[in-house]
Amino acid sequence: MKIRGEPATCLLMTLLALGSFVPGCASDPTAGYAWTSTYASDIHSVSVPVFGNQTHATGLETQLTEAVVKQIQRTTPWVVTRGRSADTTLQGTITEVEFDRLSTGPGSGLVQEQAVHIEIRFDWVDNRTGETLLSRERFRAVSVFVPSLQTGERAEIGQRGAIQELAEDIVAELRRSW
Repeated sequence: MKIRGEPATCLLMTLLALGSFVPGCASDPTAGYAWTSTYASDIHSVSVPVFGNQTHATGLETQLTEAVVKQIQRTTPWVVTRGRSADTTLQGTITEVEFDRLSTGPGSGLVQEQAVHIEIRFDWVDNRTGETLLSRERFRAVSVFVPSLQTGERAEIGQRGAIQELAEDIVAELRRSW
């Protein structure tokens, strides 16, 4: 059977599709889906000094700082600036870097898979009031790499993965409470 008036059918389908999106949206992010940002609108700039590093794994502090800055620039409405002229400061320290053997070769006993854990603590402070907006201790990320002879991945591969995960998780923590 052929349906006459195909343009009317398309219009009806379009209206039904559009109508299904409207009821779920709200202007308040705590009341369901929202079109507004989940980042604080009274904050316009963030300063991110180089993270401290209490471990023997050198260079991770600059990699983490760069990753956090890029993540803020990519996913938030805020501008990253230097010093106390920023509305807020995000500062932190790498407190632990640990490697765990996940598997070994059955014949050789050599490490096949390894995990790197990076743990930090950080504070987010409002420079205008001195109030600590957010503080986290023992904040961790884990990444797996394969140092076996076949692939030969270096520890830096795992560290880079953990650094990226930390940057994404830190910036996600800066969202307003839901």
